[in-house]
Amino acid sequence: MELRTRRFASRGPGAAGRCQGVRQLLPPPPLLLLLCLGACGAAAPGEVDAPTLYLWKTGPWGRCMGDDCGPGGIQTRAVWCAHVEGWTTLHTNCKQAERPSNQQHCFKVCDWHKELYDWRLGPWNQCQPVISKSLEKALECVKGEEGIQVREVTCMQKEKDTPAEDIICEYFEPKPLLEQACLIPCQQDCIVSEFSAWSECSKTCGSGLQHRTRHVVAPPQFGGSGCPNLTEFQVCQSSPCEADESPHSLHVGPWSACGMPHPRQVRQARRRGKNKERERDRGKAVKDPEARELIKKKRNRNRQNRQENKYWDIQIGYQTREVTCTNKTGQVADLRLCQQEKLPMTFQSCVITKECQVSEWSEWSPCSKTCHDMVSPKGTRVRTRIIRQLPIGSEEECPELEETEPCVSQGEAAAPCATYGWRATEWAECRVDPLLSQQDKRRGNQTALCGGGVQTREVYCVQTNENLLSHLKTHKDKDASKPVDLKLCTGPVPNTTQLCHIPCPIECEVSPWSAWGPCTYENCNDQQGKKGFKLRKRRITNEPPGGSGGTGSCPHLLEAIPCEEPSCYEWKAVRLGDCEPDNGKECGPGAQVQEVVCINSDGEEVDRQLCRDAIFPIPVACYAPCPRDCVLTMWSAWSSCSHTCSGKTTEGKQIRSRSILAYAGEEGGTHCPNTSALQEVRSCNEHPCTVYHWQTGPWGQCIEDTSVSSFNTTTTWNREASCSVGMQTRKVICVRVNVGQVGPKKCPESLRPETVRPCLLPCRKDCIVTPYSDWTTCPSSCTEGSSGVKKQSRHRVIIQLPANGGRDCTDPLYEEKACEAPQMCQSYRWKTHKWRRCQLVPWSVQQDSPGAQEGCGPGRQARAITCRKQDGGQAGIHECLQHAGPVPALTQACQVPCQDDCQFTSWSKFSSCNGDCGAVRTRKRTIVGKSKKKENCKNSQVYPLIETQYCPCDKYNAQPVGNWSDCILPEGKVEVLLGMKVQGDIKECGQGYRYQAMACYDQNGRLVETSRCNSHGYIEEACIIPCPSDCKLSEWSNWSRCSKSCGSGVKVRSKWLREKPYNGGRPCPKLDHVNQAQVYEVVPCQSDCNQYLWVTEPWSVCKVTFVNMPDNCGGGVQTRKVRCMQNTADGPSEHVEDYLCDPEEMPLGSRECKLPCPEDCVISEWGPWTRCTLPCNQSNFRQRSADPIRQPADEGRVCPDAVEKEPCNLNRNCFHYDYNVTDWSTCQLSEKAVCGNGIKTRMLDCVRSDGKSVDPKYCEELGLEKTWQMNTSCMVECPVNCQLSEWSPWSQCSQTCGLTGKMIRRRTVTQPFQGDGRPCPALMEQSKPCPVKPCYRWQYGPWSPCQVQDAQCGEGTRTRNISCVVSDGSVDDLSKAVDEEFCADVEPIIEGNKKMVLEETCTQPCPGDCYLKDWSSWSLCQLTCVNGEDLGFGGIQVRSRAVIIQELENQHLCPEQMLETKPCDDGQCYEYKWMASAWKGSSRTVWCQRSDGVNVTGGCLVVRQPDADRSCHPPCSQPHSYCSETRTCSCEEGYTEVLSSNGTLEQCTLIPVVAIPTVEDKRGDVKTSRAIHPTQPSRNPEGRGRTWFLQPLGPDGRLKTWVYGVAAGAFVLLIFIVSMIYLACKKPKKPQRRQNNRLKPLTLAYDGDADM
Repeated sequence: MELRTRRFASRGPGAAGRCQGVRQLLPPPPLLLLLCLGACGAAAPGEVDAPTLYLWKTGPWGRCMGDDCGPGGIQTRAVWCAHVEGWTTLHTNCKQAERPSNQQHCFKVCDWHKELYDWRLGPWNQCQPVISKSLEKALECVKGEEGIQVREVTCMQKEKDTPAEDIICEYFEPKPLLEQACLIPCQQDCIVSEFSAWSECSKTCGSGLQHRTRHVVAPPQFGGSGCPNLTEFQVCQSSPCEADESPHSLHVGPWSACGMPHPRQVRQARRRGKNKERERDRGKAVKDPEARELIKKKRNRNRQNRQENKYWDIQIGYQTREVTCTNKTGQVADLRLCQQEKLPMTFQSCVITKECQVSEWSEWSPCSKTCHDMVSPKGTRVRTRIIRQLPIGSEEECPELEETEPCVSQGEAAAPCATYGWRATEWAECRVDPLLSQQDKRRGNQTALCGGGVQTREVYCVQTNENLLSHLKTHKDKDASKPVDLKLCTGPVPNTTQLCHIPCPIECEVSPWSAWGPCTYENCNDQQGKKGFKLRKRRITNEPPGGSGGTGSCPHLLEAIPCEEPSCYEWKAVRLGDCEPDNGKECGPGAQVQEVVCINSDGEEVDRQLCRDAIFPIPVACYAPCPRDCVLTMWSAWSSCSHTCSGKTTEGKQIRSRSILAYAGEEGGTHCPNTSALQEVRSCNEHPCTVYHWQTGPWGQCIEDTSVSSFNTTTTWNREASCSVGMQTRKVICVRVNVGQVGPKKCPESLRPETVRPCLLPCRKDCIVTPYSDWTTCPSSCTEGSSGVKKQSRHRVIIQLPANGGRDCTDPLYEEKACEAPQMCQSYRWKTHKWRRCQLVPWSVQQDSPGAQEGCGPGRQARAITCRKQDGGQAGIHECLQHAGPVPALTQACQVPCQDDCQFTSWSKFSSCNGDCGAVRTRKRTIVGKSKKKENCKNSQVYPLIETQYCPCDKYNAQPVGNWSDCILPEGKVEVLLGMKVQGDIKECGQGYRYQAMACYDQNGRLVETSRCNSHGYIEEACIIPCPSDCKLSEWSNWSRCSKSCGSGVKVRSKWLREKPYNGGRPCPKLDHVNQAQVYEVVPCQSDCNQYLWVTEPWSVCKVTFVNMPDNCGGGVQTRKVRCMQNTADGPSEHVEDYLCDPEEMPLGSRECKLPCPEDCVISEWGPWTRCTLPCNQSNFRQRSADPIRQPADEGRVCPDAVEKEPCNLNRNCFHYDYNVTDWSTCQLSEKAVCGNGIKTRMLDCVRSDGKSVDPKYCEELGLEKTWQMNTSCMVECPVNCQLSEWSPWSQCSQTCGLTGKMIRRRTVTQPFQGDGRPCPALMEQSKPCPVKPCYRWQYGPWSPCQVQDAQCGEGTRTRNISCVVSDGSVDDLSKAVDEEFCADVEPIIEGNKKMVLEETCTQPCPGDCYLKDWSSWSLCQLTCVNGEDLGFGGIQVRSRAVIIQELENQHLCPEQMLETKPCDDGQCYEYKWMASAWKGSSRTVWCQRSDGVNVTGGCLVVRQPDADRSCHPPCSQPHSYCSETRTCSCEEGYTEVLSSNGTLEQCTLIPVVAIPTVEDKRGDVKTSRAIHPTQPSRNPEGRGRTWFLQPLGPDGRLKTWVYGVAAGAFVLLIFIVSMIYLACKKPKKPQRRQNNRLKPLTLAYDGDADM
């Protein structure tokens, strides 16, 4: 660095700078470098002129590196030596002295610099036009011209406000844009309004001027042309003047600034005053010590007042003005030329203006935020100053006395701010009843309800910095977080309601009873006595889970009948063997051996050894028929027992029978027995009908079992935490069926159900409440008047309800106490002290004025004012400035009476009115002092001493205003049960009231307090809010029969619509159009295929058709009885209707047969067919066989082959079987549930290959796979009614006074409706009118004309009054004046300004002056727009002052007209369009109109201005021609134009006519006649024919109306002809067949919408 500096120094600053600049900016090509070097060389004398071939080159600077942040970093770059042609060479070839530095210091940026540096964006400069490529500009500007605007962007260090390198700010944020496109809108010329009407003539006689003015509507913008003259004037003539007009006027100048008199004058005046006082004191020396004491006290008080008045330094001075005489041209003339009786005053007393003085600022207060958080990191701090001296006579108000600024709490030690979050209590118990509809019969029995329900909880706000969980663990219920004000929590409020589920008890389903078992011992291991039991059993088919519903609902599963001679095991005959004749004979009597197995009491086969004590069945005697013997069939099986038990009247019987197969021969054979011997009867079920069973009661409560040690850890059982083991007991009794409880010995003791079982005790849950919240705040500020005792309260929230015997919530949740009585608000008032002496203008100033008298005349006086509390105590001035209203006047004009003046007391107050209409009230004053003796003062015409006034006649009338309010229900507290409103219980409908406001007016139509009309402010009217009625459905119909008598079918039940919903009730479910029911349920059902059976009796004897008398044998017919029987566990029991059995399966009731002859072979009945092997196939066979029973005699017919075979044919005698799964049922809920989790079921059906459902055993025998799930869970959506919050309290009135005020209350949806629940009502907001209050306010009266005292022109004053006015608050209402007492409580603010201006200086122009009129009112706020779209330049308002000229010769002295603009916010887009009146002849009026209907000059585009004149040039002079609308000459009707070669009209020629001959004209010839003008009379000479002009075109070139008529007629005629042809050609239709008049069934369906 030093090298470079030295080098540059040696060369001189200019050269070094230039060369360095080139080197830095351009890493240049060799030629430029040479030029640069040449320049540098030339600039440094003494250098060698040889050209340099080698130069130093540098790379870019690298990143700033270093250990510390800030300016201590270092960055490097590459430096190398290069030949001028660009190749790199050795460093030694370049001059070492010129070598640039390869490193430099730099600023290392760190992340924390982000807080210190930032981009500062300068304002955008004016939009500059972009140089257009095409120089031609469009004729009409549409949107504007594109431009560009630039701004400065600097990287700044925030604290020091100094610029820094851009690289620092770029590290954090890219550099903002330096330029942007912008729009220069089209030029907007000045737009002015229409002229006003002409003023009256400026002179009442002779020649004067009258003027009219206009004002500016929109100022010129964006280079538009300026405004035209706002004034027009013209000379006007009145009647000639009788006397000469005075050419001179007395002119009064402005008052000078208020000044103090010269000290010498003051001293002289003071001396004179003291001498007078001395003389006065001498005459009135006070000797009395009491009087002296009083004077002393008064002086002290005055001195104190003067001290208190330190805030106002009132000094009364004087001011003067100049009075001159001027002529018409404004030249000053001799005052004598304006001689008049009394000249204006040239002096007056005044108050010296004093500016407001304030103290220095106090220190800043501590920061309002002492904690630290990221949400709103800043608080505020305040500093104040006090008023040292209040302003007097100054326009400037005192500056702000308080200043606030944002601040951050100091130091890192600042504690983090409290953060708040929502907490929720435990969910209350699940309740189903809120989901029930109005008609639901289950509403009464709420305990048994289950399924989907709703549960609620309470949410509250807590401070989240404390850890709630740790508190709960350590202190259990002592110290959960205390609730705070809900407004502190800002996040979304957690749900307070949710759907829940109460598990439904699963109804226990049991199988049918089994058949009665044998008589068995109670306990086969302990066989005692002879007493036993016959048992029958059933089982639970769906095992309900233990916890959810419990098995307590299951019926008993075992019934017992006491019996004698029990045995545990017995032999059971399986099959009878063949009949073996005795002694090895061929036939004759014999025995059948029974094949047996050993079975236990349950019918299960066991080891034969166990039956060693049982009686073995003996062989059965039988008879093997010999030839020619009678042959009988085998005995049939015993029928089922006719009764299940035996009693006095009932006895169980079983029957079996057999029939004759063949008769015996006449000779030698054993004959057939009697018919009675073919049937056998035996007793069965001989046990008495006394059935016993154990009956169990429900399990009792789980009671802690002290004998079992408690768990070490908490376990969960049935999803609930369990803490110890308990015991449950239940009652078990022995019951005799249909009788009742009996002794326990009657029931089998060993099968007695258990009476005690262990259980898990759920953990005891104590009541947990939060600590109390802090007490609500008492009103901290003082109270304005008493409004009852204020209370403060605190509350806490139950966060865990007691359960399982835990501690109850006994402590109160809410406490309140009375606040300490707050101090009454201290009110303040201004105390005014006596007026001081009237101070006159010094005599030295006024003595030169004519008519001035020393020591009297007008002056000014001051007084002290102090601030007092209401009780009279002293208070600081700032209290009154804040609370006591405007400061009373400190000075006033006063008058020291001169000798000739009349003096009076002030007027008294008016006397009171006695209320009579038309009465009078008065006020008085009296003459005082020397005036009593003056005659002129006693003139009551000039100086009245009494004034009268009529009393007001008060008549009031009330009238309703505004609309009726909504229907509002009377407010009553609704019982809320466990935080949940029970739907249907909330008072949301019924009788309410609606209100309309009443306004009270007096006889002058002024609004007064409603109490004057003896009204409480409302008309009240009863109204009804209709209650919502839910959709009403019928009860469930009965289940239909199962659609199939065998296998799986469906059964259905439905609900039908009884009543549609109205008034927002629950909607109906969607109609099911297939079933035409509103709601239906379809459930699969299984019909037992063996429920009904065909039962056959044995075949009768074969009745031979042709009886061969000797043998009684041969072909015949045999029959049997076939009956449909109901099947039971004990076998077919009773006969039922045949249609219940499957007709296809019905066995034959008759068949052909052959009765064998006595000597023939007899074979048995055919046995059953063998089973076909699967799959069915015709190559497979089935067979059946029969056994020979009687061998033939010698000559008899031999036994045939007793085997029959047939092929296995599919679906005839052989079947395949397969499972078929049914459709899912609808979602089924428990009878006690409304919604929630349900179950869908389906069934497996065993289907034969011919499609017939069969008993499932066929499929089970084949061992077919069952892969289907038979049930699945499903969900029925819960119908949650819409839940609403309580109504909020009524809001404040929207207006403080007037007719239109409204109070509003709102409610919110706390639970949206779901499913078929009742929807939310539309009315979420209610309003009612506020009581009407009159709006009182202060209002200025109009300014008086400018009055110049005792002169014709110059500076004068104008005044105005303020009055109290009343209005009804509407925009249209014209305020009416009322007594000022009504505005006593209204703050004296007019038009937003506290300072009232009742008097101001004004200028009265002299007769010849040219002057500016008053400002026009501000124009409407107008935006810069294109096609109705705002371009974003903001709104602008304008006002203007026009020039008024009184004398033409003074025009050169006129000021310029004035224009003033200001920006505004509520702007609108306006469009300007040309408007034109209708043409009157060849002219019309054309003007420009704004889109709101205001007529203006300017604003409309000149190029688009319509024509106002349409006369032809040159004029149409040819005969029968006229000037058309297109401003060309045209011919009248009946004439045609003849045009010249240049297109102008040359002449109008008559159009030829067609003459139509009349009836008289027999010749029928056609003549060509002259065309005539249709308006002229016909010139037909003979009158023989009528002439028609067939001219289709009118003079304007358009078709005439009759042409359209003829065309339309022709078209109609054509259509008629075509239609007739079509009808004539069309074939006749075949006659229609008679419709089938059978009535169709009427289907009533409800579509969810239309009335049924």
